[in-house]
Order: sequence, then structure tokens, then C-alpha cells
Amino acid sequence: MNKIQVEILGLSASPSAGGAYALLLKELYGVRRLPIIIGQFEAQSIALEMEGIKPPRPLTHDLLKTIIDNLGGTVTEIIIDELKENTFYAKIKLEISSMTNEIDSRPSDAIALAVRTGSPLFVSEEVMKIASFLPSSEEADEEFHNAADQKESENLSPKKNIPETKLAQLQNQLREAIEKEDYERAAKLRDEITKLSGSAN
Repeated sequence: MNKIQVEILGLSASPSAGGAYALLLKELYGVRRLPIIIGQFEAQSIALEMEGIKPPRPLTHDLLKTIIDNLGGTVTEIIIDELKENTFYAKIKLEISSMTNEIDSRPSDAIALAVRTGSPLFVSEEVMKIASFLPSSEEADEEFHNAADQKESENLSPKKNIPETKLAQLQNQLREAIEKEDYERAAKLRDEITKLSGSAN
């Protein structure tokens, strides 16, 4: 089976899907995009790990990783290998005691585990042919220019002084949000702290 390595390009709410989220994957060595609709819990789990936010109690995917680690196992790769009746199917390739196992999984759960274990993500070429799309040339150009502009601004723009009290206030709000398990607010606060910290350095 031909497989294509992909990375997570973005995660956003999908109003047309009744509160679900759209996870966008991109070819690592190409331009094709693969959108997958996932549930709110899985989206939250993926976003928290990507943002580096640790909840006070382990989520299901954290627990799964801990169990695999304690058994001496390694997640070698995640592959989205089938698309049937508009539903994606995935497999988690797991190695324990030199034995390789393939475990059926929803793509959202598999990806939530992959971001925790640092495992590579793959999509079969057949699925990519059926469900992926090519961005318009304008989108590709915009991505390139945005990346270039960001790099230039990082190197050339003068750094602004941000009052430490503002950062401290946001950090307190972040801690409170995590304690209340309001992870959506916590992710937004973490984004704001990251932006302010970057401009303060």
C-alpha cells in the first residue's frame, strides 16, 4: 500500500457540521490537503496537546499513552487507510516486545495519540486521491508570503515592551481555566500569552 506522510495544518470549528471540528492534514512533501470532521472532545484533546497545555487530570488519550508506555510499547505510526461511505478509518501500528500489532481506530483518536507520542502520520494514496484537494494558487502564494512576512518581522521589527503585570494576569487566568477544566478558554489564553511573551522578548 502506497502511503503519504502528512502533518496537521489546522483545526477549526465547523458550523455546518453541528458543533464538530474540521481537522486539516497536509502532505509533508506536497501540497494536497485532507479535511476530516472530528468530534469536539477529540478536537479539544488534540488542541491541548499541540498547545502544550496539561490538564490537572489525564484525558483518555493521555491514559492510553501511559498504558502503552508502561507495557513497554511504542506507537510506530498512524495510518488513515480507508474511506467508506464518507467515513475515514485508521490503524494504530503498535510494537510491544518486538511484536507488531495493528489496531483499528477512528482517525481522531489515532491522531490524538500520535501528537502525544510523536508518531508519524500517514494517509494511503488511495484515500488521498479520493478525498484530498489542492489549494488554489492564491492560497499557496499567501501561505508562502505569510511565512516570509512572519520571518522578516521576527528578524527586523523592534520588540515592544509588554507590562509584566499583563502577562501575570493572563497566566493567573490560564491557571484558573485549567483548574476549572475550561480547556477551550485555556487554549485561547495560552495563545495570547505566547504572542505577548514573543513580543516582550
